[in-house]
Amino acid sequence: MPTANLPYLTGKATVELVVKGSPIVIEVDGDNAPVTAGNFVDLVQRGVYDGLMFHRVVRQPSPFVVQGGDPQSANPDVPVAQLGTGGFIDPATSTTRYIPLEIKPSNTAEPTYSQTLPEAGISEPPALRHSRGAVAMARSQFPDSASSQFYITLTDLDFLDGSYAVFGYVTSGMEVVDQIEQGDRIDSARVVLGGESLQNGS
Repeated sequence: MPTANLPYLTGKATVELVVKGSPIVIEVDGDNAPVTAGNFVDLVQRGVYDGLMFHRVVRQPSPFVVQGGDPQSANPDVPVAQLGTGGFIDPATSTTRYIPLEIKPSNTAEPTYSQTLPEAGISEPPALRHSRGAVAMARSQFPDSASSQFYITLTDLDFLDGSYAVFGYVTSGMEVVDQIEQGDRIDSARVVLGGESLQNGS
């Protein structure tokens, strides 16, 4: 497992995001995505997401995703066009923390790392699918380029299955997600359950 020194989550955790005063509750799944889930929980506990912007909201021509988590968006002087390129800079190393692409095929004990399921020759669907309300890591074309940015799916997006790492699902507050507009900010993010399951975290 190419995860040396990275946080990881054993079991499940619950995270609450507050956007425009309303809560969005996410169940984070460390059973099926331990490194991806652990990274997210660690960043929540560090306060990284507090005040960050949803810089990408795609609803036309059909519902797609809301995306946020670029630390650059904490600075109101950074133009929106530049957002989507930033990641979490770990103060311990002064470099951006990247995590490997982690997708666990259904009926498999261990996730596949650093390649999409098609690249790995795996045809079965992942354990965590891109159904409406899925929470997954954004990345560039390089598999191991996810850092802090995440997206929430506004509808079922099966064509993303096996190529991007889902690590949890919105369990309440999808009506809040449906109202997010570009430029809205995360008032606060906190771990409400399961934080003790984080290993190697802050």
